[in-house]
Order: sequence, then structure tokens, then C-alpha cells
Amino acid sequence: MPILSPKRQVTIPKDLCDRLHVMPGDDLDFVEYNGHITIIKKVKGASAGVLKHLKADTRYSDEESLVGSLHKKHAQASGKSAGKSAGKSPDKTLHKRKTK
Repeated sequence: MPILSPKRQVTIPKDLCDRLHVMPGDDLDFVEYNGHITIIKKVKGASAGVLKHLKADTRYSDEESLVGSLHKKHAQASGKSAGKSAGKSPDKTLHKRKTK
């Protein structure tokens, strides 16, 4: 059974590494949830296509979306609800629609 060293290091058993194809130098991520630690091997391209089913709302440009998100986040951070500040935006481009 692996034991945590004074340097907070743990040796993963070789048979487990072999089964999971974990090699020295692999990039690992540690996730804690509900008192358990999960180790995830990061694999380049593993998440490719995960968001492929999502479609962009072409009515808004990337810049309008970014500005709107930032405005909403700033309003929440300052204690205002997004509903109170709606329509009173200092940046009128937030409510413009993208024209083609």
C-alpha cells in the first residue's frame, strides 16, 4: 500500500501504472471531491470534439459576447444583479445585434 512521504510524494504501484499506461514524465492532474483524490492522466487531444455539438449564436460577435459577459460579471461582483443593470449599460454595443 502506497504511503505519503515527508515530501508529500506517493509511489504508484508498477502493476497499476502498467495497466493504465502511466509512464514517468506523464502529465497528471489531481482532483479532490468529497474526501477522495482522483488522479487523471492528461492526454493531448482527449477532449477534442467535446463541444462540437454546440452552435454559436451568430447574432452576436465574439467581442459583443465577451463585453456582455464581462459586464455581467462586474455587476455581480459589485453586488448588483444583472436584472437591475439591464438596459442601463454604459456600453450601448452590448445590446446591438450583429448585422451581415
